[in-house]
Amino acid sequence: MTTTTRPRRAPRPSWLLLIPALGLLAAVLLVPLGQSLLTSVGAPGFTLEHYAALFTDGVTLTVLGRTVATAAIVTAVAFLLGYPYAYLMTRVGPRLRGVLLVIVLIPFWTSVMARNYAWIVLLQRGGPVQSVFEFFGADDIAFQGSVVGVTVAMSQVLLPFMVLPLFSSLGGIDRRLLLAARGLGSSPLVAFWKIYWPLSRGGVVSGLILVFTLSLGFYVTPALLGSPQQSLIAQLLAQRTTQLLDFAGAGALGILVLVITLTLVAWANRFGGTISAIGAAAATDRKEQR
Repeated sequence: MTTTTRPRRAPRPSWLLLIPALGLLAAVLLVPLGQSLLTSVGAPGFTLEHYAALFTDGVTLTVLGRTVATAAIVTAVAFLLGYPYAYLMTRVGPRLRGVLLVIVLIPFWTSVMARNYAWIVLLQRGGPVQSVFEFFGADDIAFQGSVVGVTVAMSQVLLPFMVLPLFSSLGGIDRRLLLAARGLGSSPLVAFWKIYWPLSRGGVVSGLILVFTLSLGFYVTPALLGSPQQSLIAQLLAQRTTQLLDFAGAGALGILVLVITLTLVAWANRFGGTISAIGAAAATDRKEQR
């Protein structure tokens, strides 16, 4: 009786194409993260005092809470503005849809510094925004150097990261389902809540997590429009590394923010939210082919 062994499957040569990307990823991301982790635990010894200090120094938790609150407000504003905009993009014709898509992509073609300095001009004392409020009798409102100004500017900067995942999700929904619900006697609001909203939840979760995680680590806008008294977590990280030279504490803080971010991404994947830049174009093509 002879036994035959199945030959081992040779690895496909196409997998070798991943080696340059994986090497670059390890060099610019994994190695610095590993060094930060070792520094935060007190290498060559081992200690968790830097992590314990994050919860006992009286500053980190305050800044972290302010950062989370700001990120939540920015995410909510981006969602309230982005969902109707993405829905409109799925309802108009191809030409107008292209115009709306270009409007969304314009911020990606503009320098981040240019956009933030434009917000400085708009929100500074004596600027156009404050002049409008003074016209209506509100003289004591200051936007530059406050969390309010930072929130407004971050909402505008991060709005495209909400619109694109939503457009990808909403563009793939078959509207004949809504027509069928209307034909069976459902009201427009009930049809939206029972059919359209569940089908769009993947894009909603993707946009919410994407904007929220980007807001947690946003640095340029809070640094230019905010103030040291109302700093966010990225400003605190920069202060600890460049001014205080507390690399161990900064490493612990960075690892904590990374853990929070990865937890949110894992939660988004659990609910089926996926982020795909190609998905927006694919959804548009499917819509045009119907």
